[in-house]
Amino acid sequence: MLEEKHNIKAWFYLAPALVLLIIFTFYPIFNAFFLVILKDFNYLQGTYQGFTLTENFVHVIRNQNFAQAMINTMLITFVSVPVSVVIALLVSVWLNAIVKLRGTFQTIFFLPYVTNAIAIGMAFAFLFNRDYGLINTAMGWIGLNPVNWVGLGATWRHAMFSLLVYVVWGGMAFKIMVFLSGLQSIDKQYYDAARVDSTKRSRIFRKITVPLLSPMIFYITITSFIGAFKAYTEVIGMFGQRLGPAGNDRALITVVALVYDALDRSGVPGALSEAAAASIILFSITLVFTLINMQVSKKRVHY
Repeated sequence: MLEEKHNIKAWFYLAPALVLLIIFTFYPIFNAFFLVILKDFNYLQGTYQGFTLTENFVHVIRNQNFAQAMINTMLITFVSVPVSVVIALLVSVWLNAIVKLRGTFQTIFFLPYVTNAIAIGMAFAFLFNRDYGLINTAMGWIGLNPVNWVGLGATWRHAMFSLLVYVVWGGMAFKIMVFLSGLQSIDKQYYDAARVDSTKRSRIFRKITVPLLSPMIFYITITSFIGAFKAYTEVIGMFGQRLGPAGNDRALITVVALVYDALDRSGVPGALSEAAAASIILFSITLVFTLINMQVSKKRVHY
């Protein structure tokens, strides 16, 4: 009787979270899989012409921007995630080692996490401005010619580089917080024993810090991959609705942008189903890489 009472109380406490998950997570996923099988679904009239398993996916894949969106999304993911994880880990080790001004530096590195992404994107667009941006100004100090990073007619390569810098910097705050909490939970006896043996700092980092932080590294890597696959706000922040520098519109389009493009045409028959198809493609890619990371982690993560 007592156990049943505790179960009821547990479900009562879980109810608010479960309701939110059902409304904002489980139902949208179910609805996306339902919409993707509808042929020529008209959102405004609530009508459709039958069922299909592949037609909506074919429409997405044949979209003239699909290939570019996949390239951009993959590049953002597989460049920004490893770079940001490594830099965040090194910064966390440094912050954990210093005593003076530690709180100040932690606040500085934490700022991107609480600042609006659009505002940060606009700031980075200013930094990379060809005429008065800080990046080109600094390059001029060492004798390099200014580069058109984000201005009218900027190339895809330069625009992508500036976007990657923003994505890496903007994604480090949360990683640093997690790594710092992990570093502070490591038993100091490991480091004391290593110092007694006169072990080099690089070896301490590789043989003690990284293995003991491996659960955090795995968690950060998984969540970072998921977040990077959904890149969209960063592009909007730096380049606006053009999704690329002026004169090279949509050069930095991502898969999520394809979903929003289809949603903008929701009154057109089949557009909403195409949005569902694009989101399912992105979900499938994310799931595959998450499963791969989980398999790799079995040999690399030490609990």
